[in-house]
Amino acid sequence: MNIKKVVLAYSGGLDTSIILKWLIETHGCEVIAFVADIGQEEELDGLEEKAKKTGASKCYIMDLAEEFVTGYVFKAIKANAIYENRYLMGTSLARPIIAKRQVEIALKEGADAVCHGATGKGNDQVRFEMAYMALAPELAIIAPWRVWELNSRSKLFDYAKKHDIPVPVTRDKPYSMDRNIMHISYEGGILEDPYREPDESMFILTKSPEKAPDKPAYVEIGFDRGVPVSLDGKDLKPVELMKRLNRLAGENGIGRVDIVENRLVGIKSRGVYETPAGTVLHIAHRDLESITLDRETQHLKDRLAHEYAEIVYYGLWFTPKREALDAFVDATQKNVTGFVRVKLYKGSCAVVGRRSPNTLYDPGIATFDEGTLYDQKDATGFLRIFGLPLKVRALLEKKKK
Repeated sequence: MNIKKVVLAYSGGLDTSIILKWLIETHGCEVIAFVADIGQEEELDGLEEKAKKTGASKCYIMDLAEEFVTGYVFKAIKANAIYENRYLMGTSLARPIIAKRQVEIALKEGADAVCHGATGKGNDQVRFEMAYMALAPELAIIAPWRVWELNSRSKLFDYAKKHDIPVPVTRDKPYSMDRNIMHISYEGGILEDPYREPDESMFILTKSPEKAPDKPAYVEIGFDRGVPVSLDGKDLKPVELMKRLNRLAGENGIGRVDIVENRLVGIKSRGVYETPAGTVLHIAHRDLESITLDRETQHLKDRLAHEYAEIVYYGLWFTPKREALDAFVDATQKNVTGFVRVKLYKGSCAVVGRRSPNTLYDPGIATFDEGTLYDQKDATGFLRIFGLPLKVRALLEKKKK
């Protein structure tokens, strides 16, 4: 492979710090580092200097937080997309936007290739490479973990020491961490034993329920066509809304999940996640739909939420299927406007109220008291027709006996 210039998706973590130097040594090429700012906070400090010191000719650091929230996170929330009913996919949603901008830089810089730091056992290699193929099939793809001999964390630490490359993890704390404005994920190392409880010191975004406040916190979330737009009556821009809700929910111990998930490549993987704001928004949004969507639309949408989650998790963001599902989701959201009041208390998130100008809930029909719109006597004929197949089958079975 004759590579003269490559754009590396760079985070400054253990893997990509070493990959940068490895690319120069192995291919003798120019390496441009690209860092997507999608809410990593202090993890971005000093990355440009570090990348150039390690050998990068340039280092792009681009603020993509608002695009990430509006174009990816909020789309998943509108779709109620949760992988295997538990994982809110903070990492899965981040990879397409990173790969998209990485490809744009590669084409602008006249690069021959793009490179990522995902392992050959994980999902991220799929997410990056499906995006590369969809957006710039002419670019070569370099995946060091699938070709190099540095096939263990201990060898990476030895390589880093040999080349004087600073890395943010140690042999005593070797789990992998990935952060953005939606979540923090923790995998590998000491977490590979699925029976071992995570150390409390590991968590960054959330307090433990035991240390959360003894008094519940309430927040009212406003939605416009399925999109979160306000907290407690105050309109907020997407990034600020996520940040504020992350702080409030995290303070009350909301958003921790410890799961063993099924990776696309066929491996079961233990992951621990903190997703404070995302957890609250998913719960609140689905609840608002309960009063603004009719039954058949809601049931179809619930079934397709599973499809949407798999599309995201499997790295198929840039596909006609995802675009088609988004069109369906957007059509269902035209009346999903209103407010949801949520109670946050020691790790639990409970909806305690909802209202909408487009509500389909009518107390006059739902009441147990006497009403004028629903005559309970009408149910007799409905039940006879609805139960007719069951009754006929039972009569025939009885006749046979």
